[in-house]
Amino acid sequence: MEPYYWDGQIEYLKRSTALYYNDDYIDFLIHRVWNIVDPVRIVDFGCGYGHLGLRLLPLLPAGSEYVGVDAGVKLIEHARELFRNLPYRSEFIAADFNSVCFDEEFDLAVCHAVLLHMNDPLSTLKRMKASVKPEGKVAAFEPHWIGNSAGFHLDGIDQSTVIPLGQLQELFERDLKRTGKDGNIGIKLPLYFNRLGLRNVQCRLSDKVNIYDPTAKIGTDIYGAMQFSSPGERSAFIDSLLERGMSMEEAIRQYECENAMSEFFTSSTAATYAAGMKITFGTV
Repeated sequence: MEPYYWDGQIEYLKRSTALYYNDDYIDFLIHRVWNIVDPVRIVDFGCGYGHLGLRLLPLLPAGSEYVGVDAGVKLIEHARELFRNLPYRSEFIAADFNSVCFDEEFDLAVCHAVLLHMNDPLSTLKRMKASVKPEGKVAAFEPHWIGNSAGFHLDGIDQSTVIPLGQLQELFERDLKRTGKDGNIGIKLPLYFNRLGLRNVQCRLSDKVNIYDPTAKIGTDIYGAMQFSSPGERSAFIDSLLERGMSMEEAIRQYECENAMSEFFTSSTAATYAAGMKITFGTV
């Protein structure tokens, strides 16, 4: 059996989640938008190391319960360790969430940055809906990749030299047609929720803007999370993009852009980044 990719990405996941949400916004979502006043049971499809549980449980009414499901054995082990001494009711299941059936057991089904990786995201949404009691909610925290890409500013650097938005949009669209995986699914989910028969569908936009300014010593704690890694060996990177439908000219430009981003964005470069995560929810 091949190693599960995300089992090897735990530290990356922990760094990157710091970029997406302000805690007061999540508090506003729970208490003012969802109006949760009584304890709830939550199931998290593709929970990873329990990131959403760590954010939601301190803000939810006492007695709330969180069940996380993920295919990553190491991720689940790490989640259990993180939650071991916390005062919350939690359970973690190492399994493919598309093969686990929960029959109307939960008040809220959630996922975070999961649907964009699925070949058939609607099938997963149907499973999420089926796991929720009548009048419960389904909520998906998902990105709109091209929007994320447009949300960067690196001080002193023209964005077009490091993030070619036009050809990236075309790449994402070709990937969707080729694989069914949709990096831009976050902006489409309100329509999908409606078509699945969910009621009172809404979509909110996370308000977090990350600021890194070394001259003023602002945001030094998130610098590592904002960094871009090197694209690696040139020919292998270009070959992978050619397989995804880019022309040679586009693939070379993409390599040069990503390589320049990894080189230009150093600890002395001021930057801002707004991920603009989309939070779509509806009532069963």
